[in-house]
Amino acid sequence: MLKKNYHVTRRENSWAVIREGAKRATGLFNSQSSAIDRAKPLAQKDKVELVIHDRHNKIRDKDSYGHDPCPPKDKKH
Repeated sequence: MLKKNYHVTRRENSWAVIREGAKRATGLFNSQSSAIDRAKPLAQKDKVELVIHDRHNKIRDKDSYGHDPCPPKDKKH
């Protein structure tokens, strides 16, 4: 069974944390940073990716917390 990633996406007047395939958001937040702060521990616990979207809902960043056989060379965090 594949684990489902978490996404931080823009809603009308807020930012949502939503799990892939879910119909409802895990939470709504006033700022993107607050949504990321909530989604990060969820992704770490489930060992999945955190996909962060920009204000136009295009993917701007991804953080992987699962087993990655070829980890990235960049050290952004």
